[in-house]
Amino acid sequence: MNNILLDYFLNYVKIDTMSSEDSNTTPSTMKQFDLARKLVKDLKDLGLEPKLDEKNCYVTCELKSNCNSNLTIGFFAHMDTIPGFSGTNVNPQIIKNYDGKPIKLKGITLDPANFEFLPNLKGKTLITTDGTTVLGADDKAGVSEIMTMLNYFITNPTVPHVNIKVAFTPDEEIGGGLANFDIKGFNCNYAYTVDGEIYNEIDYENFNAASCSIDIKGLDIHPGNAKDKMINASLVALEFVSMLDPKLRPEVTSGYEGFNHLCSIEGVCGNSHMEYIIRNHDAKLFLEQKNSFIDIANELNKKYGKDTVKVTIKDQYKNMREWIDKDPSCVYRAKKAIEELGINATSEPIRGGTDGAFLTRNGLNTPNLGTGGYNPHGPYEMACLEEMEMVVKILINIAKEQ
Repeated sequence: MNNILLDYFLNYVKIDTMSSEDSNTTPSTMKQFDLARKLVKDLKDLGLEPKLDEKNCYVTCELKSNCNSNLTIGFFAHMDTIPGFSGTNVNPQIIKNYDGKPIKLKGITLDPANFEFLPNLKGKTLITTDGTTVLGADDKAGVSEIMTMLNYFITNPTVPHVNIKVAFTPDEEIGGGLANFDIKGFNCNYAYTVDGEIYNEIDYENFNAASCSIDIKGLDIHPGNAKDKMINASLVALEFVSMLDPKLRPEVTSGYEGFNHLCSIEGVCGNSHMEYIIRNHDAKLFLEQKNSFIDIANELNKKYGKDTVKVTIKDQYKNMREWIDKDPSCVYRAKKAIEELGINATSEPIRGGTDGAFLTRNGLNTPNLGTGGYNPHGPYEMACLEEMEMVVKILINIAKEQ
């Protein structure tokens, strides 16, 4: 199985699918269609009948049950890689029987002293970058694992399985990639995104999320005549930052703790602008964090004058647990599938977002599964082939008729 899996993975990561935050199109980059069309070909080679949405870059396919099952399970993975670090000319390195020592790449080193998981991978096959790009395991590992699962059921037709639906989608890394996806038409009982890291994880809790734009209008007076007149917008911005709870900065939080993250700040005396993201798993605490931005703006406006500070908050996504707790059967099934392989299922709160949150909020319960990938979003990204193969076995167990 691992030869099939590795072939899929190496072929897919070499296809440049970087998404773009500066685009107004869906998908944000047309090169995501390159992988979409490759997937269509590979699915047809398996004897399936995939569909490609030529407008939105969705690849969907169905493998009907071979035992008249009434259950339909979906599997999602995204095709794009992050816009923030190059995914062009990916040159994967295969390290067989890893010796546990530092791995030297171009300009960087994967050192066990810095990456505590590496000693646990000694003796296994690792796939790394060459040090100059992302690898694209996020989420082409998930894409490859779903493809390998389909390959298994097609080449082992006597193994009974439920109705299986798959979807490969764009623009997860910039959000909104599923905005035009026909969830109702996909018609599943529940689904899984295969887009995590640790191979035996089932994640069904993610942040409630909002963006916050802060615009500050100053009064730019010549500094020689500024006494009791000047309002320096850049200094007001710094004052705003100082009034936020320092215990809610991301660099001092973990686990279930929320944060307010200053993404950017720019300004001159006359005006300044800041962009924050606001995150918390707890809906009540999330609301309190958002309100704190409004309260600070109101206080500064009393001090410096009406409309000096304008805060615009936009909700982005919600914690999927709110819906999954009402029907956790998808979590139970995945947990059973993992434990049948003799390994423990783990669950951690996702300190970020996932397409599963969007799908769950819109009626399709979709927890997130691991992929066996590590260190996403940079040149230190890597994957473990044996753990990827274990993910395939988990997907097979999930899709088997029980």
